[in-house]
Amino acid sequence: MSGPSRASREAVAMKSVFVTVGTTSFDELVACVSSRATLQNSELGSTEMYSTSHMGSTAILRRLGYRKLVLQIGKGRVVPDSFASTTFSLIVYRYKNSLKEDIKRADLIISHAGAGSCLEALEEGKPLVVVVNEKLMDNHQLELARQLHKEGYLFYCSCSLFYRCGN
Repeated sequence: MSGPSRASREAVAMKSVFVTVGTTSFDELVACVSSRATLQNSELGSTEMYSTSHMGSTAILRRLGYRKLVLQIGKGRVVPDSFASTTFSLIVYRYKNSLKEDIKRADLIISHAGAGSCLEALEEGKPLVVVVNEKLMDNHQLELARQLHKEGYLFYCSCSLFYRCGN
């Protein structure tokens, strides 16, 4: 009887980030985490090109050891293409009946500041970075993010700050 295959051991060891925008759209966040056209493939020492603009802030994610990005895009108009390489994969979808499995599998959650999304991530005890949608008129998201940060539950930022951190 043999142990788990190399592929299954690598899948278990692959650090992942789950990004969710909930049931609404937050195109700025989706664009922010998927905006660069090239991804440096350190394993092969080459640059892999992709047809659309992928990998904006994934440069920082890769530097931090993350190799998988699962992106739930809701009803937004920005729709990155899923892809997989030997060193990084991007999985994109609009909705699922439940996000629980994606949250459980993730090592880090990046979310809009919707109360439901924040609470689901925090219930699982996952590290959470909330990106506030500054374009909302009555910005209850900022109030929620500030309060949860003050209580030590999460970190928060704007899309512009998140993007600057990745470049």
